[in-house]
Amino acid sequence: MSDPRAQTAFPKNRSMPPGTVIPVLAYPDIHEAAAWLCRAFGFVERLRIGDHRIQLTMGEGSVVVTGGEGAPRGHSVMVRVADADGHHEQAREAGAAIAAPPVSHPYGERQYSAEDPWGHRWTFSQTVADSDPADWGGVLVE
Repeated sequence: MSDPRAQTAFPKNRSMPPGTVIPVLAYPDIHEAAAWLCRAFGFVERLRIGDHRIQLTMGEGSVVVTGGEGAPRGHSVMVRVADADGHHEQAREAGAAIAAPPVSHPYGERQYSAEDPWGHRWTFSQTVADSDPADWGGVLVE
């Protein structure tokens, strides 16, 4: 596996927000939270995904607001990687608790999830296609 500290240019995918490390923050009402984060902190709404996720951007960075009925409560971190399968193998060998193995999704990402020894959830995401959010139910706002 290549040096993880190296800067990586990721393929374009209209379904993914910009950035390499993307916090995923849980709120009971995502629409209220997104509106407040935009108004108070200057984020810009980028993409709405049903009633359970909203991508917000600021400059080159992003945050995902998640929640809604039935969604897990808690925060996680999404990290973009060049090779989800290789990264998964490295994490598994290092003892990460794999919550979900690598799977390719209709929104153009191959992702897996793991928990670190302290119980934090991490999702690692590799762009495999430039997916139009309208093709899978997303609403691009920007």
